[in-house]
Amino acid sequence: SALRCSLQFLGNIASGNGDSQNSIWKCAFPDLFLTCLTYSDEKIVAYCCMVLFTCLNSEKVRELLDPGNLTVALHVLKVYKEQLDSEWSFLIVTDHLLKCPELVKALYAKLSNQERVTLLELIMVKVNEKSPVPSEEMNVFMRNADFLASCFQEKCEAVLKLTSAAGAEDEEALVTIRLLDVLCEMTSNNGQLKHLQALPGLLETAIDTLRLTHLAGKQAVNIFTATHAMTGQEEIAHPAVGFKSHLIRLIGNLCYKNKENQDKV
Repeated sequence: SALRCSLQFLGNIASGNGDSQNSIWKCAFPDLFLTCLTYSDEKIVAYCCMVLFTCLNSEKVRELLDPGNLTVALHVLKVYKEQLDSEWSFLIVTDHLLKCPELVKALYAKLSNQERVTLLELIMVKVNEKSPVPSEEMNVFMRNADFLASCFQEKCEAVLKLTSAAGAEDEEALVTIRLLDVLCEMTSNNGQLKHLQALPGLLETAIDTLRLTHLAGKQAVNIFTATHAMTGQEEIAHPAVGFKSHLIRLIGNLCYKNKENQDKV
């Protein structure tokens, strides 16, 4: 109870007060935050996220890039994954961490495949926000888009593991599916479209992957087979269902009002 009350008190005195935020940061970062983020009591974890969110700004986010401090960001993502009702951990990621492309890269490299899926889902939430994006944030969006496109190009063939029953829940393949979902949304946004249309190799990768998945579906009855008979609710909910149509959507977006890409296709 004392720890819960102390964290609430810190959150309250930090709210809207830059001096308090800096003092708390100086005393609590990273050790006290790490202790509370890994605590067994859910409320202590949630209150810790509230204090962390209140203290963060763009300069402090850059401090998380230090290898010793990166653990704080990794734990915040873990908290979000394990306690989906923790609004503060969600806001730390969407309002602060995703605004630092270098941090997104560093985090992604350290995450497990399941955690990467969680991060990509949070990026999807950010991409889907309908409010207009300020010009300085657009640059961040584009750098994140470059990184995610390169991840997709590197790992796109992992999705072919889903052709075998044994690989039905292959986590690397699920990451590829989520990467494609995010790229589809990013290319549906006019502000980012031209930049993504010009990325070298993205269109070719999408076409090659479509060709390979189509071929895989013809060679044996699997998740990519066009005439695949759906039996039972589980298969309908399979994340790979619609992968080919999403590839076509990405190709279509990359060709939108772009003669060079149209001619390539």
